[in-house]
Amino acid sequence: MKLNPPDAADPERWKHVAASLLGVPKGRIYHIKPLKRSLDARNKVVFRLKAEIFIGEPLPFSEKIIKSSYADVSRKQPVIIIGAGPAGLFAALTLLENGLKPVIIERGKDVKARKYDISLLNRGEKLNTDSNYCFGEGGAGTYSDGKLYTRSSKRGDVGSVLKLLVEHGASDDILIDAHPHIGTDRLPGIIASMRRSITEAGGEFYFNRRVSSLILSKGKIRGVADHLGNEYIADSVILATGHSARDVYSMLVNHGLLLEPKPFAMGIRIEHPQALIDKIQYRIDDRGPHIPAATYSLVTQADGRGVFSFCMCPGGIIVPAATDSGETVVNGMSNSRRNSPFANSGIAVAVEPSDWQEFESAGPFAALELQRSLERKAFELSGRTFKAPAQKMTDFVKGRLSSSLPQSSYNPGLVSSPLHEALPRFISERLKMAFYDFDKKMKGFLTADAVLTGFESRTSSPVRIPRHDDTLCHPQADGLYPCGEGAGYAGGIVSSAMDGQRCAMAVLKRYKPD
Repeated sequence: MKLNPPDAADPERWKHVAASLLGVPKGRIYHIKPLKRSLDARNKVVFRLKAEIFIGEPLPFSEKIIKSSYADVSRKQPVIIIGAGPAGLFAALTLLENGLKPVIIERGKDVKARKYDISLLNRGEKLNTDSNYCFGEGGAGTYSDGKLYTRSSKRGDVGSVLKLLVEHGASDDILIDAHPHIGTDRLPGIIASMRRSITEAGGEFYFNRRVSSLILSKGKIRGVADHLGNEYIADSVILATGHSARDVYSMLVNHGLLLEPKPFAMGIRIEHPQALIDKIQYRIDDRGPHIPAATYSLVTQADGRGVFSFCMCPGGIIVPAATDSGETVVNGMSNSRRNSPFANSGIAVAVEPSDWQEFESAGPFAALELQRSLERKAFELSGRTFKAPAQKMTDFVKGRLSSSLPQSSYNPGLVSSPLHEALPRFISERLKMAFYDFDKKMKGFLTADAVLTGFESRTSSPVRIPRHDDTLCHPQADGLYPCGEGAGYAGGIVSSAMDGQRCAMAVLKRYKPD
Protein backbone atom coordinates (compact mmCIF):
# COMPACT_ATOMS: atom_id res chain seq x y z
CA MET A 1 0.00 0.00 0.00
CA LYS A 2 1.16 3.51 -0.79
CA LEU A 3 0.11 5.81 2.07
CA ASN A 4 0.37 9.56 2.55
CA PRO A 5 2.01 10.54 5.88
CA PRO A 6 -1.20 11.16 7.89
CA ASP A 7 -2.70 7.85 6.71
CA ALA A 8 0.53 6.00 7.46
CA ALA A 9 0.32 7.22 11.07
CA ASP A 10 -3.28 5.98 11.50
CA PRO A 11 -3.75 2.17 11.33
CA GLU A 12 -7.52 2.67 11.01
CA ARG A 13 -6.92 4.46 7.70
CA TRP A 14 -5.00 1.44 6.44
CA LYS A 15 -8.31 -0.40 6.16
CA HIS A 16 -9.76 2.28 3.87
CA VAL A 17 -6.75 2.07 1.54
CA ALA A 18 -6.65 -1.74 1.61
CA ALA A 19 -10.40 -1.97 0.95
CA SER A 20 -10.07 0.32 -2.06
CA LEU A 21 -7.10 -1.62 -3.46
CA LEU A 22 -8.74 -5.02 -2.95
CA GLY A 23 -12.25 -4.02 -3.95
CA VAL A 24 -13.85 -5.29 -0.75
CA PRO A 25 -16.00 -3.51 1.85
CA LYS A 26 -13.96 -2.00 4.66
CA GLY A 27 -16.04 -3.94 7.18
CA ARG A 28 -14.85 -7.21 5.67
CA ILE A 29 -11.25 -6.43 6.63
CA TYR A 30 -10.87 -7.91 10.10
CA HIS A 31 -7.18 -7.38 10.59
CA ILE A 32 -4.08 -5.92 8.92
CA LYS A 33 -0.74 -7.43 9.86
CA PRO A 34 2.12 -5.07 8.79
CA LEU A 35 5.19 -6.84 7.43
CA LYS A 36 7.50 -4.09 6.16
CA ARG A 37 7.28 -0.28 6.22
CA SER A 38 9.52 2.20 4.40
CA LEU A 39 9.56 5.87 3.47
CA ASP A 40 9.80 6.81 -0.21
CA ALA A 41 10.83 10.42 -0.93
CA ARG A 42 11.89 10.03 -4.56
CA ASN A 43 9.01 12.16 -5.79
CA LYS A 44 6.36 12.99 -3.21
CA VAL A 45 6.87 11.80 0.37
CA VAL A 46 4.87 8.60 0.88
CA PHE A 47 5.13 5.49 3.00
CA ARG A 48 5.03 2.02 1.48
CA LEU A 49 3.48 -0.65 3.64
CA LYS A 50 3.63 -4.35 2.86
CA ALA A 51 0.94 -6.13 4.85
CA GLU A 52 -1.05 -9.33 5.19
CA ILE A 53 -4.81 -8.67 5.03
CA PHE A 54 -7.37 -10.90 6.78
CA ILE A 55 -10.72 -10.68 4.97
CA GLY A 56 -13.81 -12.13 6.59
CA GLU A 57 -11.80 -13.99 9.21
CA PRO A 58 -10.12 -13.05 12.48
CA LEU A 59 -6.40 -13.24 13.06
CA PRO A 60 -5.78 -16.95 13.79
CA PHE A 61 -2.98 -16.28 16.27
CA SER A 62 -1.81 -13.71 18.80
CA GLU A 63 0.67 -11.12 17.54
CA LYS A 64 1.87 -10.34 21.02
CA ILE A 65 5.50 -11.30 21.52
CA ILE A 66 5.91 -13.17 24.79
CA LYS A 67 9.19 -12.84 26.64
CA SER A 68 11.27 -16.02 26.49
CA SER A 69 11.62 -18.05 29.67
CA TYR A 70 14.87 -19.80 30.48
CA ALA A 71 15.59 -22.82 32.63
CA ASP A 72 17.83 -22.38 35.69
CA VAL A 73 21.48 -22.62 34.59
CA SER A 74 23.10 -21.70 37.91
CA ARG A 75 24.66 -25.16 38.23
CA LYS A 76 25.38 -25.68 34.54
CA GLN A 77 28.63 -25.43 32.58
CA PRO A 78 29.97 -21.84 32.92
CA VAL A 79 31.10 -19.81 29.91
CA ILE A 80 32.97 -16.55 30.54
CA ILE A 81 31.97 -13.54 28.44
CA ILE A 82 34.26 -10.52 28.57
CA GLY A 83 32.21 -7.43 27.74
CA ALA A 84 28.51 -6.60 28.14
CA GLY A 85 27.93 -4.97 24.75
CA PRO A 86 25.54 -6.38 22.13
CA ALA A 87 27.92 -9.23 21.23
CA GLY A 88 28.30 -10.27 24.87
CA LEU A 89 24.63 -9.88 25.82
CA PHE A 90 23.29 -11.80 22.84
CA ALA A 91 25.92 -14.49 23.33
CA ALA A 92 24.71 -14.77 26.93
CA LEU A 93 21.04 -15.09 25.93
CA THR A 94 21.94 -17.75 23.36
CA LEU A 95 23.89 -19.71 25.98
CA LEU A 96 20.92 -19.52 28.36
CA GLU A 97 18.59 -20.81 25.68
CA ASN A 98 20.86 -23.82 25.26
CA GLY A 99 21.41 -24.61 28.93
CA LEU A 100 24.85 -23.08 29.57
CA LYS A 101 25.69 -20.55 32.27
CA PRO A 102 26.99 -17.13 31.10
CA VAL A 103 29.40 -15.33 33.42
CA ILE A 104 29.74 -11.74 32.15
CA ILE A 105 32.68 -9.60 33.23
CA GLU A 106 32.35 -5.91 32.35
CA ARG A 107 35.00 -3.26 32.99
CA GLY A 108 32.40 -0.49 33.21
CA LYS A 109 29.35 0.19 35.34
CA ASP A 110 25.79 -0.99 35.01
CA VAL A 111 23.70 0.99 32.55
CA LYS A 112 22.09 3.23 35.20
CA ALA A 113 25.31 4.17 37.02
CA ARG A 114 27.05 4.65 33.67
CA LYS A 115 24.60 7.44 32.80
CA TYR A 116 26.10 9.66 35.54
CA ASP A 117 29.63 9.33 34.11
CA ILE A 118 28.35 10.15 30.63
CA SER A 119 26.60 13.27 31.92
CA LEU A 120 29.90 14.47 33.45
CA LEU A 121 31.64 13.82 30.13
CA ASN A 122 28.96 15.68 28.18
CA ARG A 123 29.44 18.69 30.43
CA GLY A 124 33.18 18.57 29.77
CA GLU A 125 33.98 17.95 33.44
CA LYS A 126 35.47 14.46 33.70
CA LEU A 127 36.31 11.33 31.72
CA ASN A 128 36.03 7.97 33.46
CA THR A 129 38.27 5.70 31.39
CA ASP A 130 36.22 2.61 32.30
CA SER A 131 32.73 4.14 32.10
CA ASN A 132 31.96 6.34 29.09
CA TYR A 133 30.32 6.21 25.66
CA CYS A 134 32.33 3.11 24.73
CA PHE A 135 32.68 1.19 27.99
CA GLY A 136 29.95 -0.02 30.32
CA GLU A 137 26.85 -2.19 30.24
CA GLY A 138 25.32 -2.22 26.76
CA GLY A 139 28.54 -1.23 25.01
CA ALA A 140 29.05 1.63 22.60
CA GLY A 141 25.57 1.37 21.08
CA THR A 142 23.61 2.07 24.28
CA TYR A 143 24.36 5.78 24.53
CA SER A 144 25.07 6.40 20.87
CA ASP A 145 21.80 5.98 19.04
CA GLY A 146 20.60 2.41 18.74
CA LYS A 147 20.36 2.19 14.95
CA LEU A 148 19.53 -1.39 13.98
CA TYR A 149 19.92 -1.34 10.21
CA THR A 150 22.51 -3.77 8.90
CA ARG A 151 23.63 -5.13 5.56
CA SER A 152 25.05 -8.23 7.29
CA SER A 153 21.89 -10.33 7.05
CA LYS A 154 23.82 -13.31 5.66
CA ARG A 155 25.86 -13.56 8.86
CA GLY A 156 22.92 -14.58 11.02
CA ASP A 157 19.25 -14.17 11.80
CA VAL A 158 18.45 -10.46 11.98
CA GLY A 159 14.87 -11.27 12.91
CA SER A 160 15.90 -13.19 16.03
CA VAL A 161 17.95 -10.20 17.24
CA LEU A 162 15.07 -7.77 16.71
CA LYS A 163 12.59 -10.15 18.36
CA LEU A 164 14.75 -10.41 21.48
CA LEU A 165 14.94 -6.62 21.65
CA VAL A 166 11.13 -6.41 21.46
CA GLU A 167 10.84 -9.08 24.17
CA HIS A 168 12.91 -6.84 26.43
CA GLY A 169 11.01 -3.62 25.81
CA ALA A 170 11.71 -2.27 22.33
CA SER A 171 8.75 -1.13 20.21
CA ASP A 172 7.54 -3.79 17.80
CA ASP A 173 7.89 -1.14 15.07
CA ILE A 174 11.50 -2.32 14.71
CA LEU A 175 10.17 -5.59 13.28
CA ILE A 176 8.64 -3.85 10.24
CA ASP A 177 10.62 -0.64 9.69
CA ALA A 178 13.12 -0.72 6.83
CA HIS A 179 15.60 1.25 8.97
CA PRO A 180 14.72 0.34 12.58
CA HIS A 181 15.89 2.57 15.40
CA ILE A 182 15.37 2.47 19.16
CA GLY A 183 16.93 5.65 20.53
CA THR A 184 19.41 6.38 23.28
CA ASP A 185 16.62 7.32 25.70
CA ARG A 186 15.00 3.86 25.47
CA LEU A 187 17.99 1.55 25.15
CA PRO A 188 19.10 1.62 28.83
CA GLY A 189 15.80 0.09 29.98
CA ILE A 190 16.06 -2.63 27.34
CA ILE A 191 19.64 -3.46 28.37
CA ALA A 192 18.64 -3.64 32.04
CA SER A 193 15.78 -6.00 31.11
CA MET A 194 18.27 -8.27 29.31
CA ARG A 195 20.44 -8.37 32.40
CA ARG A 196 17.44 -9.39 34.52
CA SER A 197 16.67 -12.24 32.10
CA ILE A 198 20.25 -13.46 32.47
CA THR A 199 20.54 -13.17 36.25
CA GLU A 200 17.05 -14.57 36.96
CA ALA A 201 18.05 -17.72 35.06
CA GLY A 202 21.26 -18.12 37.07
CA GLY A 203 23.75 -16.23 34.91
CA GLU A 204 26.24 -13.92 36.61
CA PHE A 205 27.33 -10.30 36.07
CA TYR A 206 30.48 -8.66 37.44
CA PHE A 207 30.78 -4.91 36.89
CA ASN A 208 33.78 -2.61 37.44
CA ARG A 209 36.16 -5.49 36.77
CA ARG A 210 38.69 -5.15 33.99
CA VAL A 211 40.10 -8.45 32.73
CA SER A 212 43.88 -8.15 32.93
CA SER A 213 45.11 -11.62 31.97
CA LEU A 214 44.11 -14.97 30.55
CA ILE A 215 44.70 -18.24 32.35
CA LEU A 216 46.30 -20.45 29.69
CA SER A 217 47.72 -23.95 29.92
CA LYS A 218 49.32 -25.73 26.95
CA GLY A 219 47.44 -23.61 24.44
CA LYS A 220 44.07 -24.06 26.14
CA ILE A 221 41.97 -21.51 27.99
CA ARG A 222 41.37 -22.27 31.67
CA GLY A 223 39.88 -18.93 32.70
CA VAL A 224 40.71 -15.24 33.22
CA ALA A 225 41.82 -12.90 35.99
CA ASP A 226 40.75 -9.30 36.59
CA HIS A 227 42.67 -6.23 37.75
CA LEU A 228 41.56 -6.85 41.35
CA GLY A 229 43.16 -10.29 41.39
CA ASN A 230 39.93 -12.30 41.10
CA GLU A 231 40.07 -15.46 38.99
CA TYR A 232 37.17 -16.90 36.96
CA ILE A 233 37.54 -20.51 35.87
CA ALA A 234 36.04 -21.88 32.65
CA ASP A 235 37.42 -23.56 29.54
CA SER A 236 35.46 -21.32 27.15
CA VAL A 237 35.88 -17.53 27.00
CA ILE A 238 34.02 -15.27 24.56
CA LEU A 239 36.07 -12.10 24.06
CA ALA A 240 33.56 -9.34 23.20
CA THR A 241 35.27 -6.17 24.40
CA GLY A 242 34.42 -3.69 21.61
CA HIS A 243 36.58 -1.67 19.23
CA SER A 244 38.14 0.64 21.86
CA ALA A 245 39.55 -1.81 24.42
CA ARG A 246 43.17 -1.25 23.45
CA ASP A 247 44.49 -2.70 26.71
CA VAL A 248 42.90 -6.03 25.77
CA TYR A 249 44.91 -6.13 22.55
CA SER A 250 48.08 -5.50 24.57
CA MET A 251 47.11 -8.26 27.00
CA LEU A 252 46.76 -10.75 24.15
CA VAL A 253 50.15 -9.82 22.70
CA ASN A 254 51.71 -10.18 26.16
CA HIS A 255 50.39 -13.75 26.15
CA GLY A 256 52.10 -14.32 22.80
CA LEU A 257 48.84 -14.48 20.83
CA LEU A 258 48.65 -13.35 17.22
CA LEU A 259 46.92 -10.12 16.22
CA GLU A 260 46.99 -8.28 12.89
CA PRO A 261 46.37 -4.71 11.73
CA LYS A 262 43.10 -4.31 9.83
CA PRO A 263 41.88 -1.79 7.23
CA PHE A 264 39.29 0.57 8.69
CA ALA A 265 38.15 4.16 8.05
CA MET A 266 38.61 7.62 9.59
CA GLY A 267 37.40 11.13 8.94
CA ILE A 268 35.24 13.78 10.54
CA ARG A 269 31.71 14.21 11.88
CA ILE A 270 29.63 16.74 9.99
CA GLU A 271 26.63 18.60 11.36
CA HIS A 272 23.91 20.42 9.39
CA PRO A 273 20.68 22.07 10.51
CA GLN A 274 18.07 19.29 10.37
CA ALA A 275 15.69 21.65 8.55
CA LEU A 276 18.20 21.94 5.70
CA ILE A 277 18.54 18.16 5.34
CA ASP A 278 14.73 17.88 5.44
CA LYS A 279 14.40 20.43 2.65
CA ILE A 280 17.05 18.76 0.50
CA GLN A 281 15.63 15.26 0.92
CA TYR A 282 11.89 15.98 0.98
CA ARG A 283 11.78 19.17 -1.13
CA ILE A 284 9.32 20.71 1.31
CA ASP A 285 9.70 23.59 3.77
CA ASP A 286 7.88 21.94 6.70
CA ARG A 287 7.76 18.17 7.09
CA GLY A 288 5.03 18.36 9.73
CA PRO A 289 4.30 15.86 12.52
CA HIS A 290 3.94 12.70 10.40
CA ILE A 291 7.21 12.73 8.46
CA PRO A 292 10.38 11.76 10.36
CA ALA A 293 13.58 13.78 10.40
CA ALA A 294 15.28 13.17 7.05
CA THR A 295 18.31 10.95 6.82
CA TYR A 296 20.88 10.35 4.10
CA SER A 297 23.37 7.74 3.00
CA LEU A 298 26.20 8.92 0.79
CA VAL A 299 29.10 7.10 -0.83
CA THR A 300 31.58 7.98 -3.54
CA GLN A 301 35.00 7.10 -4.88
CA ALA A 302 37.68 9.77 -4.43
CA ASP A 303 41.06 9.10 -6.01
CA GLY A 304 40.56 5.35 -5.80
CA ARG A 305 39.27 5.26 -2.21
CA GLY A 306 35.81 4.87 -0.79
CA VAL A 307 34.40 7.86 1.09
CA PHE A 308 31.07 7.33 2.84
CA SER A 309 28.64 8.61 5.44
CA PHE A 310 28.63 6.59 8.63
CA CYS A 311 26.25 6.41 11.61
CA MET A 312 23.98 9.19 10.32
CA CYS A 313 21.93 10.67 13.19
CA PRO A 314 18.89 12.71 12.11
CA GLY A 315 17.62 14.95 14.87
CA GLY A 316 20.69 14.02 16.86
CA ILE A 317 23.66 15.41 18.76
CA ILE A 318 27.44 15.04 18.60
CA VAL A 319 29.03 13.51 21.69
CA PRO A 320 32.56 13.06 23.12
CA ALA A 321 33.63 9.43 22.66
CA ALA A 322 37.20 9.35 24.00
CA THR A 323 38.21 6.47 26.26
CA ASP A 324 41.52 7.77 27.57
CA SER A 325 43.10 11.05 28.58
CA GLY A 326 45.04 12.96 25.96
CA GLU A 327 42.71 12.14 23.06
CA THR A 328 39.65 13.67 21.41
CA VAL A 329 37.10 11.52 19.61
CA VAL A 330 33.58 12.42 18.45
CA ASN A 331 30.54 10.30 17.68
CA GLY A 332 26.82 10.88 17.12
CA MET A 333 23.56 9.79 18.75
CA SER A 334 19.87 10.59 18.77
CA ASN A 335 16.89 9.88 20.99
CA SER A 336 13.84 7.94 19.86
CA ARG A 337 11.95 11.09 18.81
CA ARG A 338 14.92 12.42 16.82
CA ASN A 339 13.83 15.94 17.67
CA SER A 340 17.12 17.83 17.90
CA PRO A 341 17.42 20.75 15.42
CA PHE A 342 20.62 19.20 14.09
CA ALA A 343 21.55 16.32 11.79
CA ASN A 344 25.02 14.78 12.05
CA SER A 345 26.95 12.00 10.37
CA GLY A 346 30.43 10.59 10.25
CA ILE A 347 32.12 11.03 6.87
CA ALA A 348 34.93 8.51 6.64
CA VAL A 349 37.72 7.66 4.21
CA ALA A 350 38.97 4.10 3.78
CA VAL A 351 42.34 3.51 5.43
CA GLU A 352 44.66 0.99 3.78
CA PRO A 353 47.95 -0.70 4.79
CA SER A 354 50.04 1.82 2.84
CA ASP A 355 48.72 4.56 5.14
CA TRP A 356 50.23 3.15 8.32
CA GLN A 357 53.71 2.36 6.97
CA GLU A 358 55.33 4.94 9.26
CA PHE A 359 53.98 2.95 12.22
CA GLU A 360 55.15 -0.46 10.99
CA SER A 361 57.49 -0.81 13.97
CA ALA A 362 54.33 -1.16 16.12
CA GLY A 363 53.64 -4.52 14.45
CA PRO A 364 49.99 -5.55 14.86
CA PHE A 365 49.27 -2.12 16.37
CA ALA A 366 50.40 -0.16 13.30
CA ALA A 367 46.88 0.81 12.19
CA LEU A 368 45.90 1.50 15.80
CA GLU A 369 48.86 3.85 16.21
CA LEU A 370 47.73 5.80 13.13
CA GLN A 371 44.29 6.08 14.73
CA ARG A 372 45.77 7.13 18.07
CA SER A 373 48.01 9.75 16.46
CA LEU A 374 44.98 11.47 14.93
CA GLU A 375 43.10 11.46 18.24
CA ARG A 376 46.08 12.97 20.06
CA LYS A 377 46.36 15.67 17.41
CA ALA A 378 42.67 16.52 17.89
CA PHE A 379 43.28 16.81 21.64
CA GLU A 380 46.10 19.29 21.07
CA LEU A 381 43.90 21.32 18.70
CA SER A 382 41.18 21.44 21.35
CA GLY A 383 43.55 23.21 23.72
CA ARG A 384 43.90 19.98 25.69
CA THR A 385 40.26 20.29 26.84
CA PHE A 386 37.02 18.41 26.25
CA LYS A 387 36.18 20.75 23.38
CA ALA A 388 36.40 19.49 19.80
CA PRO A 389 38.38 21.07 16.96
CA ALA A 390 36.00 22.31 14.28
CA GLN A 391 35.80 24.12 10.95
CA LYS A 392 33.07 25.38 8.65
CA MET A 393 32.54 22.99 5.76
CA THR A 394 33.11 25.73 3.17
CA ASP A 395 36.33 26.83 4.88
CA PHE A 396 37.57 23.24 4.95
CA VAL A 397 37.26 22.79 1.18
CA LYS A 398 38.92 26.19 0.60
CA GLY A 399 41.74 25.47 3.06
CA ARG A 400 41.24 28.36 5.45
CA LEU A 401 40.66 28.77 9.17
CA SER A 402 37.10 29.61 10.19
CA SER A 403 36.70 33.04 11.79
CA SER A 404 33.42 31.88 13.32
CA LEU A 405 31.57 28.59 13.70
CA PRO A 406 27.90 27.68 13.29
CA GLN A 407 25.83 26.71 16.30
CA SER A 408 26.43 23.08 17.25
CA SER A 409 24.91 20.34 19.41
CA TYR A 410 28.33 19.39 20.81
CA ASN A 411 27.90 20.39 24.43
CA PRO A 412 31.53 20.76 25.62
CA GLY A 413 32.06 23.35 22.87
CA LEU A 414 34.08 23.80 19.67
CA VAL A 415 37.47 25.35 18.90
CA SER A 416 38.09 26.77 15.42
CA SER A 417 40.92 24.66 13.97
CA PRO A 418 42.56 23.99 10.58
CA LEU A 419 41.21 20.47 10.14
CA HIS A 420 42.30 20.53 6.49
CA GLU A 421 45.91 20.65 7.72
CA ALA A 422 45.54 18.44 10.78
CA LEU A 423 44.13 15.46 8.90
CA PRO A 424 46.52 13.24 6.94
CA ARG A 425 46.58 14.45 3.38
CA PHE A 426 45.16 11.17 2.05
CA ILE A 427 42.04 11.85 4.14
CA SER A 428 41.64 15.62 3.78
CA GLU A 429 42.02 15.73 -0.01
CA ARG A 430 39.55 12.90 -0.52
CA LEU A 431 37.06 14.51 1.86
CA LYS A 432 37.19 17.70 -0.22
CA MET A 433 36.52 15.74 -3.41
CA ALA A 434 33.73 13.82 -1.74
CA PHE A 435 32.01 16.96 -0.44
CA TYR A 436 31.76 18.39 -3.95
CA ASP A 437 30.35 15.09 -5.20
CA PHE A 438 27.90 14.84 -2.31
CA ASP A 439 26.69 18.35 -3.11
CA LYS A 440 25.81 17.18 -6.62
CA LYS A 441 23.76 14.34 -5.15
CA MET A 442 22.20 16.53 -2.43
CA LYS A 443 22.17 20.12 -3.68
CA GLY A 444 22.88 22.37 -0.73
CA PHE A 445 24.87 19.80 1.26
CA LEU A 446 28.08 21.84 0.85
CA THR A 447 27.26 24.91 2.89
CA ALA A 448 28.68 27.40 5.40
CA ASP A 449 25.87 26.33 7.74
CA ALA A 450 27.56 22.94 8.18
CA VAL A 451 30.36 22.40 10.67
CA LEU A 452 33.01 19.65 10.68
CA THR A 453 34.21 18.32 14.04
CA GLY A 454 37.23 16.15 14.68
CA PHE A 455 37.78 13.40 14.60
CA GLU A 456 35.58 10.45 13.63
CA SER A 457 38.22 7.79 14.20
CA ARG A 458 36.37 4.85 15.83
CA THR A 459 34.31 3.63 12.87
CA SER A 460 35.58 0.08 13.44
CA SER A 461 38.48 -1.78 14.97
CA PRO A 462 41.95 -1.19 13.44
CA VAL A 463 42.97 -4.62 14.80
CA ARG A 464 41.72 -8.10 13.97
CA ILE A 465 42.01 -11.01 16.40
CA PRO A 466 42.29 -14.12 14.19
CA ARG A 467 40.01 -17.12 14.67
CA HIS A 468 39.43 -20.41 12.87
CA ASP A 469 36.58 -20.35 10.35
CA ASP A 470 35.04 -23.54 11.70
CA THR A 471 35.52 -23.50 15.48
CA LEU A 472 35.78 -19.66 15.80
CA CYS A 473 38.60 -20.21 18.32
CA HIS A 474 41.85 -18.28 18.25
CA PRO A 475 44.45 -20.47 16.50
CA GLN A 476 46.80 -20.32 19.52
CA ALA A 477 44.25 -20.49 22.33
CA ASP A 478 41.70 -23.27 22.22
CA GLY A 479 38.55 -22.08 23.95
CA LEU A 480 39.10 -18.36 23.30
CA TYR A 481 36.42 -16.98 20.97
CA PRO A 482 37.23 -13.50 19.57
CA CYS A 483 33.85 -11.87 18.94
CA GLY A 484 32.14 -8.76 17.61
CA GLU A 485 33.52 -5.35 16.68
CA GLY A 486 36.59 -5.49 18.88
CA ALA A 487 37.78 -8.68 17.22
CA GLY A 488 37.14 -7.28 13.74
CA TYR A 489 34.09 -9.39 12.80
CA ALA A 490 31.20 -6.94 13.10
CA GLY A 491 30.27 -3.28 12.80
CA GLY A 492 27.17 -2.09 14.64
CA ILE A 493 24.61 -3.34 17.13
CA VAL A 494 22.88 -5.99 15.02
CA SER A 495 25.96 -7.47 13.34
CA SER A 496 27.70 -7.60 16.73
CA ALA A 497 24.68 -9.29 18.29
CA MET A 498 24.60 -11.88 15.49
CA ASP A 499 28.31 -12.57 15.92
CA GLY A 500 27.70 -13.04 19.65
CA GLN A 501 25.00 -15.59 18.85
CA ARG A 502 27.32 -17.32 16.40
CA CYS A 503 30.16 -17.58 18.93
CA ALA A 504 27.76 -18.90 21.57
CA MET A 505 26.66 -21.65 19.18
CA ALA A 506 30.32 -22.47 18.50
CA VAL A 507 30.84 -22.83 22.26
CA LEU A 508 27.80 -25.08 22.45
CA LYS A 509 29.39 -27.48 19.95
CA ARG A 510 32.25 -28.06 22.43
CA TYR A 511 29.86 -29.52 24.94
CA LYS A 512 27.06 -30.83 22.69
CA PRO A 513 28.76 -31.82 19.40
CA ASP A 514 25.55 -33.28 17.97
